[in-house]
Amino acid sequence: MLGAQRVRADDVVIAMASSGLHSNGYSLARHVLFNVAGYDVHRHIDELGATLGEELLIPTRVYSLDCLALINAPGADVHAFSHVTGGGLAANLDRVLPVGVDIEIDRTTWAPAPIFDLIGGLGAVQRPELERTLNMGVGMVALVGAADADRALAVLAGRGVPAWVAGRAHRGDGPGRTTLAGDYAS
Repeated sequence: MLGAQRVRADDVVIAMASSGLHSNGYSLARHVLFNVAGYDVHRHIDELGATLGEELLIPTRVYSLDCLALINAPGADVHAFSHVTGGGLAANLDRVLPVGVDIEIDRTTWAPAPIFDLIGGLGAVQRPELERTLNMGVGMVALVGAADADRALAVLAGRGVPAWVAGRAHRGDGPGRTTLAGDYAS
């Protein structure tokens, strides 16, 4: 069985890209984009390369078959998964951490899609609130043994899932906690 009981202090965090907002954060997005900015769904947003409606209707990436492929791949020792929904990356990862194991996520390993900056900028939403509400470009995370990270990335690449090493687990002093460090890549 997968879960916190399998997570170790040397595990690697494999991030899988989201396709956009997914199903979380639409209350904030709607408030900022329509109420604060006064946009409508037909407005073309240069930063998005699409109309607002087209961006908001991008289907949510579903990871179930990708996660099953990882579990069944020889040489990809998966310990836990975390689906990044409401609460953001840190809060959702905390749910799969045992006592004594913390994770540090390195924000410099990815650049969130422009929709996240648009919402933050138009609504003057500070980074902590954005990260608590939105997935910021990461929809699913796999915790794998350090020796198996390359194999896990190869499996995901073979399935067309953009993925990268976003952080590492290490020993902690109390309940498992996730911290985010650095600034997002541009």
